[in-house]
Amino acid sequence: MKKRIVCMTLALMMTAAQVVSVSASREDELREEQAATSAQLDATYAQIDQLYSAKQQLQNEINALDANLVNVMVSIQTLEGDISNKETDIQTTQTALEKAQNAKTKQYEAMKERIQYIYEKGGNAAWFQMMMDAENLSDLLTKAEYTQKMYEYDRQSLEKYANTIAQVTQLGDQYKQEKAELEGMKQEYESESVNLQTQIDTKKANSADCDNEIAYAQQMATEYSNLIVQQQAEIEQLEAERIAAEEEARRQAEAEAAAAAEEAARQEAEEEAAQEQENQEDQYDENTDEEDQEEISEDGEYTEDDGYTEDEDSDSEDSSDDENTDSSDDESTSDSSDGVEYDEYGNVIDSDNTVNPEDVDTSSSSSSSSSGSGSSIVDYALQFVGNPYVWGGTSLTSGADCSGFTQSVYAQFGYSLPRTSYEQQNWGTEVSYADAQPGDLICYGGHVAIYMGNGQIVHASNSQDGIKISNDATYRTILSVRRPS
Repeated sequence: MKKRIVCMTLALMMTAAQVVSVSASREDELREEQAATSAQLDATYAQIDQLYSAKQQLQNEINALDANLVNVMVSIQTLEGDISNKETDIQTTQTALEKAQNAKTKQYEAMKERIQYIYEKGGNAAWFQMMMDAENLSDLLTKAEYTQKMYEYDRQSLEKYANTIAQVTQLGDQYKQEKAELEGMKQEYESESVNLQTQIDTKKANSADCDNEIAYAQQMATEYSNLIVQQQAEIEQLEAERIAAEEEARRQAEAEAAAAAEEAARQEAEEEAAQEQENQEDQYDENTDEEDQEEISEDGEYTEDDGYTEDEDSDSEDSSDDENTDSSDDESTSDSSDGVEYDEYGNVIDSDNTVNPEDVDTSSSSSSSSSGSGSSIVDYALQFVGNPYVWGGTSLTSGADCSGFTQSVYAQFGYSLPRTSYEQQNWGTEVSYADAQPGDLICYGGHVAIYMGNGQIVHASNSQDGIKISNDATYRTILSVRRPS
């Protein structure tokens, strides 16, 4: 009877399991969808990191081009000043040239006037007339020497002015050539400035495109994060409904089992009453037969005392048989008289047909996991800073993604983490960020890191930075902080 009750309970629980199977199936679908969304979120954050890197590179190039443009503009201003100075020098030489030419012209005119005066006074016989007019030889020589010196002065003056004119003219040409060279350099620098400005405008346009792509990626990341939250809420709701349905099914199964047990007890009581009634009727028949047999004995071969003794023996045997029967019945129900069932190992099976964890013998179980302090986990993880980031990887040396990195690090200390960042978000014990300790998991939307303390984290960031240390653990929205347990 007890076994039949247990079988009925198991059947009812199997029926309850079928009732909640649809909800569990939907939970599995949602978890798969959430894992896919988490992967998309990881990819989006990786894209955002790459876009930020590209934007930073463009900004560095723009800064370099700006610096070059500033240098070019300074050079252009310097050339403009040099050109202005050359124009002043050219103007100065032009003025000097005009003065020299004027002086030469005056000197030449004075010389012509003196020569003309001599010839006008004496004509072709000017020298002869000068000799005739001389009072003596000394006077003649003096006049001749004076005249000679005058000619030499005029000639030297003309040569001097001619040289001055030539020098000034040459200097003016030099200044003009230098000015032309400066103007050519200025044109080259102006062309370079235009080229630099064009490059800067192009880089700024590319940077603006990066901003637009980053904004779009961030919008997509927000949508993925919201979708993950919605999926999580739906999963939790379905899980709560499933648990409630299982609990209700279990309660109904217990109620049905209790009702079945009560019915079985009632039937057993009726059977026992019927058996007792049958025994009483049999006893009555035996007594009646004995009275009839005493009346038949007339010659004293069978006495009342003998008959009484025979009846007593018979009653004693019947009583012994009844006792043996009762003892046998008690013995057959002793194992289940307290309503408890046992499995093959002697563990108590609860009313919901499951083994009570408190009654399980754990002496035969073994565990190979080891434990480590949070600082030991951090110290071990820091050995791999600088190693590459590989999407889907779990190797601490050859490359790992964020969840593969944390999974491999914690595995060294006996902890078995799930594979994806979303699953790791539900692992361990939830703590607040204010209470975070070294060795805790910091979970973001589509990303996971190991907390180092003092606001720092070590994590597999992206394909460009690899495994690195970040000084601000709150650089993104923290969804959960998990502590190994």
